[in-house]
Amino acid sequence: IRVKNVGIIGATGYVGIELIRLLANHPKIKIKALSSVSFEGENIQEIYPNIRNIMDIECTNSQEVIKHSDIIFIALPHGLSEQIVFECIKNHKICIDLGADFRLTKEEEYKKWYEKEYEIKEIHKEAVYGLSEIYRERIKMANIIANPGCYPTGASLGLIPLLKEGLIDETSIIIDAKSGTTGAGREPSAITHFSQCNENIAPYKIASHRHIPEIEQTLSQISKNKIKVVFTPHLIPVNRGILSTIYCKKNVGICVEEVYKAYLDCYKNEPFIRVLPLGEIAKIKNVQHSNYCDISIHMDERNNTIIILSAIDNMVKGAAGQAIQNMNIRMGWDEVEGLDFIPPAF
Repeated sequence: IRVKNVGIIGATGYVGIELIRLLANHPKIKIKALSSVSFEGENIQEIYPNIRNIMDIECTNSQEVIKHSDIIFIALPHGLSEQIVFECIKNHKICIDLGADFRLTKEEEYKKWYEKEYEIKEIHKEAVYGLSEIYRERIKMANIIANPGCYPTGASLGLIPLLKEGLIDETSIIIDAKSGTTGAGREPSAITHFSQCNENIAPYKIASHRHIPEIEQTLSQISKNKIKVVFTPHLIPVNRGILSTIYCKKNVGICVEEVYKAYLDCYKNEPFIRVLPLGEIAKIKNVQHSNYCDISIHMDERNNTIIILSAIDNMVKGAAGQAIQNMNIRMGWDEVEGLDFIPPAF
Protein backbone atom coordinates (compact mmCIF):
# COMPACT_ATOMS: atom_id res chain seq x y z
CA ILE A 1 0.00 0.00 0.00
CA ARG A 2 1.35 3.43 -0.94
CA VAL A 3 1.93 5.57 2.12
CA LYS A 4 -0.44 8.53 2.19
CA ASN A 5 0.83 12.04 2.87
CA VAL A 6 -0.94 13.74 5.76
CA GLY A 7 -1.07 17.42 6.66
CA ILE A 8 -2.25 19.15 9.81
CA ILE A 9 -3.65 22.69 9.76
CA GLY A 10 -3.53 24.20 13.23
CA ALA A 11 -0.68 21.92 14.22
CA THR A 12 0.54 23.83 17.26
CA GLY A 13 -2.62 23.72 19.38
CA TYR A 14 -3.20 20.90 21.85
CA VAL A 15 -5.27 18.89 19.38
CA GLY A 16 -2.69 19.49 16.65
CA ILE A 17 0.23 18.21 18.70
CA GLU A 18 -1.85 15.23 19.83
CA LEU A 19 -2.49 14.40 16.17
CA ILE A 20 1.26 14.58 15.56
CA ARG A 21 1.99 12.32 18.55
CA LEU A 22 -0.45 9.65 17.37
CA LEU A 23 0.14 9.90 13.62
CA ALA A 24 3.92 9.64 14.04
CA ASN A 25 3.49 5.91 14.71
CA HIS A 26 0.87 5.20 12.04
CA PRO A 27 2.34 2.72 9.54
CA LYS A 28 0.34 3.85 6.51
CA ILE A 29 0.91 7.60 6.57
CA LYS A 30 3.71 10.14 6.51
CA ILE A 31 3.27 13.55 8.11
CA LYS A 32 4.23 15.76 5.21
CA ALA A 33 3.24 19.29 6.16
CA LEU A 34 2.14 21.36 9.16
CA SER A 35 0.66 24.84 9.35
CA SER A 36 0.34 27.38 12.13
CA VAL A 37 -0.61 31.04 11.94
CA SER A 38 1.05 31.78 15.28
CA PHE A 39 4.29 29.88 14.58
CA GLU A 40 4.69 30.04 10.79
CA GLY A 41 8.36 29.58 9.87
CA GLU A 42 9.22 27.86 13.17
CA ASN A 43 10.16 24.21 13.53
CA ILE A 44 7.61 22.05 15.36
CA GLN A 45 10.28 20.49 17.59
CA GLU A 46 11.25 23.92 18.89
CA ILE A 47 7.63 24.65 19.83
CA TYR A 48 7.11 21.20 21.39
CA PRO A 49 10.44 19.83 22.68
CA ASN A 50 8.81 16.44 23.43
CA ILE A 51 9.19 15.58 19.72
CA ARG A 52 12.81 16.71 19.42
CA ASN A 53 14.80 14.38 17.10
CA ILE A 54 11.50 12.67 16.17
CA MET A 55 9.99 15.20 13.78
CA ASP A 56 11.82 17.97 11.93
CA ILE A 57 9.16 19.97 10.06
CA GLU A 58 8.87 23.73 9.69
CA CYS A 59 5.38 25.18 10.09
CA THR A 60 4.03 26.72 6.90
CA ASN A 61 0.64 27.98 5.70
CA SER A 62 -2.58 26.11 4.95
CA GLN A 63 -2.16 26.37 1.16
CA GLU A 64 1.14 24.50 1.33
CA VAL A 65 -0.40 21.82 3.54
CA ILE A 66 -3.23 21.25 1.07
CA LYS A 67 -0.79 21.15 -1.85
CA HIS A 68 1.47 18.49 -0.35
CA SER A 69 -1.08 16.27 1.44
CA ASP A 70 -3.58 13.56 0.47
CA ILE A 71 -5.43 13.75 3.80
CA ILE A 72 -5.77 16.98 5.77
CA PHE A 73 -6.67 17.29 9.45
CA ILE A 74 -7.99 20.73 10.42
CA ALA A 75 -7.60 21.59 14.11
CA LEU A 76 -8.87 25.16 14.27
CA PRO A 77 -11.46 27.05 16.32
CA HIS A 78 -14.98 27.27 14.87
CA GLY A 79 -15.51 29.69 12.03
CA LEU A 80 -12.11 29.12 10.42
CA SER A 81 -12.49 25.80 8.59
CA GLU A 82 -15.06 26.46 5.88
CA GLN A 83 -12.81 28.10 3.27
CA ILE A 84 -10.02 25.59 3.94
CA VAL A 85 -12.40 22.64 3.50
CA PHE A 86 -13.63 24.21 0.25
CA GLU A 87 -10.02 24.37 -1.01
CA CYS A 88 -9.44 20.76 0.04
CA ILE A 89 -12.50 19.54 -1.88
CA LYS A 90 -11.61 21.65 -4.91
CA ASN A 91 -8.21 19.93 -4.94
CA HIS A 92 -9.73 16.43 -4.46
CA LYS A 93 -8.34 15.97 -0.96
CA ILE A 94 -9.89 14.18 2.02
CA CYS A 95 -10.38 16.48 5.00
CA ILE A 96 -11.22 15.74 8.61
CA ASP A 97 -12.33 18.85 10.46
CA LEU A 98 -11.90 18.74 14.23
CA GLY A 99 -13.68 22.08 14.71
CA ALA A 100 -17.41 22.73 14.91
CA ASP A 101 -18.12 24.18 11.45
CA PHE A 102 -19.55 21.01 9.90
CA ARG A 103 -21.00 19.17 12.91
CA LEU A 104 -24.51 20.60 12.87
CA THR A 105 -26.77 19.66 9.97
CA LYS A 106 -29.05 22.70 10.32
CA GLU A 107 -27.61 26.14 9.61
CA GLU A 108 -30.12 27.79 11.97
CA GLU A 109 -28.72 25.74 14.86
CA TYR A 110 -25.17 26.79 13.95
CA LYS A 111 -26.30 30.41 13.73
CA LYS A 112 -28.05 30.20 17.11
CA TRP A 113 -25.22 28.55 19.05
CA TYR A 114 -22.13 29.84 17.24
CA GLU A 115 -23.48 33.20 16.00
CA LYS A 116 -22.17 32.62 12.48
CA GLU A 117 -23.68 31.70 9.12
CA TYR A 118 -22.55 29.16 6.55
CA GLU A 119 -20.67 31.08 3.87
CA ILE A 120 -20.21 28.19 1.41
CA LYS A 121 -23.50 26.41 1.89
CA GLU A 122 -23.16 23.69 -0.75
CA ILE A 123 -20.19 21.93 0.87
CA HIS A 124 -22.09 21.37 4.10
CA LYS A 125 -24.32 18.88 2.30
CA GLU A 126 -21.23 16.72 1.67
CA ALA A 127 -20.13 16.59 5.31
CA VAL A 128 -20.63 13.42 7.35
CA TYR A 129 -20.69 13.51 11.15
CA GLY A 130 -17.80 11.36 12.31
CA LEU A 131 -19.03 9.51 15.38
CA SER A 132 -17.12 6.44 14.25
CA GLU A 133 -19.21 3.69 15.82
CA ILE A 134 -22.55 5.03 14.61
CA TYR A 135 -21.92 6.53 11.18
CA ARG A 136 -19.21 4.15 9.95
CA GLU A 137 -20.90 3.29 6.64
CA ARG A 138 -21.33 6.96 5.71
CA ILE A 139 -17.78 7.81 6.80
CA LYS A 140 -16.43 5.23 4.35
CA MET A 141 -17.68 7.37 1.45
CA ALA A 142 -17.05 10.87 2.83
CA ASN A 143 -14.47 13.45 1.78
CA ILE A 144 -15.56 15.89 4.48
CA ILE A 145 -15.69 14.31 7.92
CA ALA A 146 -16.88 16.44 10.83
CA ASN A 147 -15.10 15.05 13.86
CA PRO A 148 -17.38 15.17 16.92
CA GLY A 149 -16.77 17.35 19.94
CA CYS A 150 -15.31 15.79 23.07
CA TYR A 151 -18.38 16.11 25.32
CA PRO A 152 -20.77 14.86 22.60
CA THR A 153 -18.58 11.80 21.99
CA GLY A 154 -18.63 10.63 25.61
CA ALA A 155 -22.27 11.56 26.23
CA SER A 156 -23.65 10.13 22.99
CA LEU A 157 -21.82 6.80 23.28
CA GLY A 158 -23.13 6.57 26.83
CA LEU A 159 -26.76 7.05 25.78
CA ILE A 160 -27.19 5.44 22.35
CA PRO A 161 -28.03 1.85 23.50
CA LEU A 162 -30.74 3.17 25.83
CA LEU A 163 -32.41 5.07 23.00
CA LYS A 164 -31.98 2.33 20.41
CA GLU A 165 -33.78 -0.15 22.65
CA GLY A 166 -36.39 2.26 24.05
CA LEU A 167 -35.40 1.63 27.67
CA ILE A 168 -35.85 5.13 29.11
CA ASP A 169 -38.13 8.13 29.41
CA GLU A 170 -36.52 10.26 26.71
CA THR A 171 -37.56 13.50 28.44
CA SER A 172 -35.54 12.74 31.57
CA ILE A 173 -31.90 12.84 30.37
CA ILE A 174 -29.42 14.73 32.56
CA ILE A 175 -25.71 14.76 31.67
CA ASP A 176 -23.18 15.89 34.27
CA ALA A 177 -19.76 15.99 32.57
CA LYS A 178 -16.34 16.78 33.97
CA SER A 179 -13.35 17.55 31.76
CA GLY A 180 -9.61 18.04 32.12
CA THR A 181 -8.14 21.45 31.38
CA THR A 182 -6.72 20.55 27.94
CA GLY A 183 -10.29 20.81 26.68
CA ALA A 184 -10.00 24.59 27.06
CA GLY A 185 -7.15 24.70 24.53
CA ARG A 186 -3.56 25.92 24.60
CA GLU A 187 -4.29 29.61 25.01
CA PRO A 188 -4.27 30.42 28.73
CA SER A 189 -7.37 31.96 30.30
CA ALA A 190 -8.59 32.99 33.73
CA ILE A 191 -10.49 29.71 34.23
CA THR A 192 -7.41 27.58 33.40
CA HIS A 193 -4.97 29.63 35.49
CA PHE A 194 -3.33 27.26 38.01
CA SER A 195 -4.58 29.18 41.04
CA GLN A 196 -8.16 28.98 39.72
CA CYS A 197 -8.38 25.38 38.48
CA ASN A 198 -6.17 23.68 41.08
CA GLU A 199 -8.13 22.24 44.04
CA ASN A 200 -11.35 23.33 42.37
CA ILE A 201 -14.28 22.03 40.32
CA ALA A 202 -15.80 24.77 38.19
CA PRO A 203 -19.12 24.42 36.38
CA TYR A 204 -19.32 26.66 33.31
CA LYS A 205 -21.70 27.58 30.47
CA ILE A 206 -24.58 26.05 32.42
CA ALA A 207 -27.49 25.23 30.08
CA SER A 208 -25.72 27.17 27.30
CA HIS A 209 -22.72 25.08 26.18
CA ARG A 210 -22.29 24.87 22.40
CA HIS A 211 -22.09 21.08 22.50
CA ILE A 212 -25.75 20.80 23.56
CA PRO A 213 -27.22 20.94 20.01
CA GLU A 214 -24.62 18.43 18.81
CA ILE A 215 -25.54 15.95 21.55
CA GLU A 216 -29.26 16.45 20.87
CA GLN A 217 -28.79 16.07 17.11
CA THR A 218 -27.13 12.65 17.47
CA LEU A 219 -29.57 11.38 20.08
CA SER A 220 -32.57 12.58 18.06
CA GLN A 221 -31.30 10.75 14.98
CA ILE A 222 -30.97 7.55 17.00
CA SER A 223 -34.33 7.92 18.75
CA LYS A 224 -36.30 9.26 15.77
CA ASN A 225 -37.83 11.68 18.29
CA LYS A 226 -36.71 15.19 19.20
CA ILE A 227 -34.46 14.74 22.22
CA LYS A 228 -33.59 17.49 24.67
CA VAL A 229 -31.00 17.09 27.43
CA VAL A 230 -29.94 18.95 30.53
CA PHE A 231 -26.17 19.30 30.18
CA THR A 232 -23.72 20.79 32.67
CA PRO A 233 -19.96 20.74 32.00
CA HIS A 234 -17.34 21.16 34.73
CA LEU A 235 -13.63 21.85 34.61
CA ILE A 236 -11.57 19.65 36.93
CA PRO A 237 -7.86 19.93 37.83
CA VAL A 238 -6.50 17.13 35.62
CA ASN A 239 -4.77 17.42 32.25
CA ARG A 240 -7.00 15.10 30.25
CA GLY A 241 -10.11 13.00 30.43
CA ILE A 242 -13.90 13.43 30.45
CA LEU A 243 -16.22 11.59 32.79
CA SER A 244 -19.90 11.90 31.87
CA THR A 245 -22.37 10.86 34.57
CA ILE A 246 -25.72 10.38 32.83
CA TYR A 247 -29.06 10.09 34.65
CA CYS A 248 -32.37 9.03 33.07
CA LYS A 249 -35.63 7.51 34.26
CA LYS A 250 -36.08 3.87 33.23
CA ASN A 251 -39.23 2.61 31.59
CA VAL A 252 -41.51 0.36 33.62
CA GLY A 253 -40.25 -3.20 34.12
CA ILE A 254 -36.68 -2.56 32.93
CA CYS A 255 -34.01 -4.29 35.03
CA VAL A 256 -30.26 -3.62 35.15
CA GLU A 257 -29.47 -6.92 33.41
CA GLU A 258 -31.62 -5.88 30.44
CA VAL A 259 -29.82 -2.55 30.24
CA TYR A 260 -26.44 -4.25 30.45
CA LYS A 261 -27.37 -6.64 27.63
CA ALA A 262 -28.42 -3.70 25.44
CA TYR A 263 -24.92 -2.21 25.81
CA LEU A 264 -23.15 -5.50 25.16
CA ASP A 265 -25.25 -6.10 22.03
CA CYS A 266 -24.81 -2.57 20.74
CA TYR A 267 -21.05 -2.43 21.18
CA LYS A 268 -20.01 -6.08 20.88
CA ASN A 269 -17.96 -5.49 17.71
CA GLU A 270 -16.53 -2.10 18.65
CA PRO A 271 -12.78 -2.25 19.29
CA PHE A 272 -12.64 0.98 21.31
CA ILE A 273 -15.72 0.69 23.50
CA ARG A 274 -15.35 -1.31 26.69
CA VAL A 275 -18.60 -2.09 28.48
CA LEU A 276 -17.46 -2.86 32.02
CA PRO A 277 -18.86 -5.77 34.02
CA LEU A 278 -21.77 -4.88 36.30
CA GLY A 279 -20.47 -3.53 39.58
CA GLU A 280 -17.37 -1.91 38.06
CA ILE A 281 -17.07 1.86 37.66
CA ALA A 282 -15.75 3.74 34.61
CA LYS A 283 -12.89 6.14 35.45
CA ILE A 284 -10.85 8.54 33.36
CA LYS A 285 -7.59 7.12 34.75
CA ASN A 286 -8.21 3.89 32.84
CA VAL A 287 -8.62 5.57 29.43
CA GLN A 288 -6.11 8.41 29.51
CA HIS A 289 -3.76 8.59 26.48
CA SER A 290 -5.94 6.03 24.68
CA ASN A 291 -8.80 5.88 22.18
CA TYR A 292 -11.01 3.81 24.50
CA CYS A 293 -14.42 4.74 25.84
CA ASP A 294 -15.20 2.90 29.07
CA ILE A 295 -18.89 2.62 29.98
CA SER A 296 -20.35 1.33 33.23
CA ILE A 297 -24.05 0.71 33.97
CA HIS A 298 -25.73 1.33 37.33
CA MET A 299 -29.30 1.32 38.60
CA ASP A 300 -30.92 3.33 41.38
CA GLU A 301 -33.96 1.08 41.92
CA ARG A 302 -35.31 3.30 44.69
CA ASN A 303 -35.67 6.21 42.24
CA ASN A 304 -36.27 4.21 39.02
CA THR A 305 -33.14 5.81 37.58
CA ILE A 306 -30.47 4.41 35.28
CA ILE A 307 -27.02 5.90 35.86
CA ILE A 308 -24.46 5.57 33.08
CA LEU A 309 -20.79 6.49 33.44
CA SER A 310 -18.87 7.15 30.24
CA ALA A 311 -15.12 7.86 30.38
CA ILE A 312 -12.93 9.03 27.50
CA ASP A 313 -9.69 10.92 26.98
CA ASN A 314 -10.86 14.28 25.59
CA MET A 315 -7.68 14.66 23.52
CA VAL A 316 -7.81 11.16 21.98
CA LYS A 317 -11.28 9.58 21.65
CA GLY A 318 -12.67 13.09 22.09
CA ALA A 319 -10.50 14.59 19.34
CA ALA A 320 -7.30 13.34 17.67
CA GLY A 321 -7.81 9.59 18.19
CA GLN A 322 -11.34 9.57 16.81
CA ALA A 323 -10.12 11.66 13.85
CA ILE A 324 -7.51 8.98 13.07
CA GLN A 325 -10.12 6.26 13.56
CA ASN A 326 -12.23 8.10 10.97
CA MET A 327 -9.27 8.31 8.61
CA ASN A 328 -8.78 4.56 8.93
CA ILE A 329 -12.48 3.93 8.19
CA ARG A 330 -12.41 6.27 5.19
CA MET A 331 -9.27 4.68 3.75
CA GLY A 332 -10.48 1.10 4.29
CA TRP A 333 -7.67 0.37 6.72
CA ASP A 334 -7.90 -1.61 9.95
CA GLU A 335 -9.77 0.70 12.31
CA VAL A 336 -7.28 0.27 15.14
CA GLU A 337 -4.25 1.07 12.94
CA GLY A 338 -2.00 3.50 14.80
CA LEU A 339 -4.33 3.50 17.82
CA ASP A 340 -3.74 0.07 19.34
CA PHE A 341 -1.96 1.15 22.51
CA ILE A 342 -2.76 0.37 26.15
CA PRO A 343 -3.63 3.21 28.55
CA PRO A 344 -0.92 3.70 31.20
CA ALA A 345 -1.80 2.29 34.62
CA PHE A 346 -0.67 5.43 36.45
